[in-house]
Amino acid sequence: MQPEREYIDHLKAGRFAIQRSRSSGRYVFYPRVAEPGTGARDLEWVEASGLGTVHAVTVINPKPPEAPYNVVLVDLDEGPRMMSRVENLASSDLRIGMRVKARIVDDQTAPFVVFDPA
Repeated sequence: MQPEREYIDHLKAGRFAIQRSRSSGRYVFYPRVAEPGTGARDLEWVEASGLGTVHAVTVINPKPPEAPYNVVLVDLDEGPRMMSRVENLASSDLRIGMRVKARIVDDQTAPFVVFDPA
């Protein structure tokens, strides 16, 4: 099965899973067939803690009547960095270094991960 498809299947089942190399113990995100750097093809799926820290923030201000929204880079506690957004918080209150917790959202097309303040 393709790694991205398997990732989506985990999300559909309500699990936020990322890959980890059995040989190095390093975590990997975005899903792939081999560990970056080593090329090890011994990646396994493990459930992520869902906790992380906001590394970078961009607030997008579209034309009205659309509301502003944010795009963030989150450093997962396991190590990888992922792009998403933080919900349930005004974008003006979002700060680099803020602790966040992952939540799976299904918008009818495909499930994806967003974050809430921890």
